[in-house]
Amino acid sequence: MKAIELKAGREKSALRYHPWIFSGAVDNVQGDPQLGDTVEVYSYRGDFLGLAAYSPKSQIRGRFWTYGERGNIDRDFFSEILDRAIAARKSRGFNIADKENAFRLVNAENDGIPGCIIDKYAEYYSVEILAAGPEVHREVIYELLAEKTGCKGIYERCDGDVRVKEGLKLRTGAVFGEVPDEPVEIKENGISFLVDIKNGHKTGYYLDQRDARRRIGELAAGKKMLNCFCYTGGFGLYALRGGAEHVYQVDVSKDALKIAKEAIMRNKLPTAKATHVEADVFQYLRRCRDKAETFDFIVLDPPKFVESKDNLNKGARGYKDINLLAMKLLAEGGMLATFSCSGLMEMPLFQKIIADAAADAGRRVQIIERFGQPADHPVATGFPEGQYLKGLLVQVI
Repeated sequence: MKAIELKAGREKSALRYHPWIFSGAVDNVQGDPQLGDTVEVYSYRGDFLGLAAYSPKSQIRGRFWTYGERGNIDRDFFSEILDRAIAARKSRGFNIADKENAFRLVNAENDGIPGCIIDKYAEYYSVEILAAGPEVHREVIYELLAEKTGCKGIYERCDGDVRVKEGLKLRTGAVFGEVPDEPVEIKENGISFLVDIKNGHKTGYYLDQRDARRRIGELAAGKKMLNCFCYTGGFGLYALRGGAEHVYQVDVSKDALKIAKEAIMRNKLPTAKATHVEADVFQYLRRCRDKAETFDFIVLDPPKFVESKDNLNKGARGYKDINLLAMKLLAEGGMLATFSCSGLMEMPLFQKIIADAAADAGRRVQIIERFGQPADHPVATGFPEGQYLKGLLVQVI
């Protein structure tokens, strides 16, 4: 029997359906389990807690498949999970039969496949596997995904650095059907976007900002907007559709900006009202500050600044610096939509950072809205770490 026994008191999180077993919680290991093997999990009293995928090199030594239930982690197990995910998304307005739609079908731990993300882009699926458990079962997951969705192709984006911590090799490539080299067109709230599944960030696109993009578009009329870390221009497209006076799109990636420009033309939006700038955002903001330039609306959607607990303070300083710069560029009555996608950056700390940035910039601001993940990115109640995306909309008063 392959099993792990937890130290006294460390079963409490499992009883609350938290999916992770940290290395420091493990008292002993039986049966010499290997990377990705399914193990039985017991409390120090010998109570059966569930089944988990084992990862001998990771700080997260196990990830639960089941809680308090025995069984087989097999084709039927994953078939049921995918059926449940498909039905849940349909009940929230996301239908796999929609050939133009894009949404997250499986949100890792929150949907029962720890470390596995499955995103739908039109008639293609992009999959990111970051943990040993789904890695072992990847072939059956792909087979079932193809059968249940009738998609044209499935592409692996198993190239995240987190895989190295799990002892997994980096890998990309088509695993079913064919996936085009050119960007795939999707529709989001009536706007066409181009998604580079093979080379874009993460699985190709940031689906999690769908609701925030729509709301910011509603507030953009007549405003001069600065869209920082714009990637393929999502916030900017919504702003232009919403009647923005002018949108400045800033990103360090020339390829992303090219797609952003193409998207404006594809949606028949006014190209004369958009300026695309290839630049480091920190440097660009400092140049704007030195020129005393101001904006009515600024969007800050940076990459993850906090990768681990060890660099939380460094990441916090990064958020503080960039928000301080943005605060100084806001016109009177101007708005700032600022985000963090760092799971370790909790909202109370993020809000404090924004408050400190405003104070140091000498600006009085109000929080007028909060942003989070949309309905296709659910958060399991026992897994607060699943709430990685957070955002604040503030206004100078």
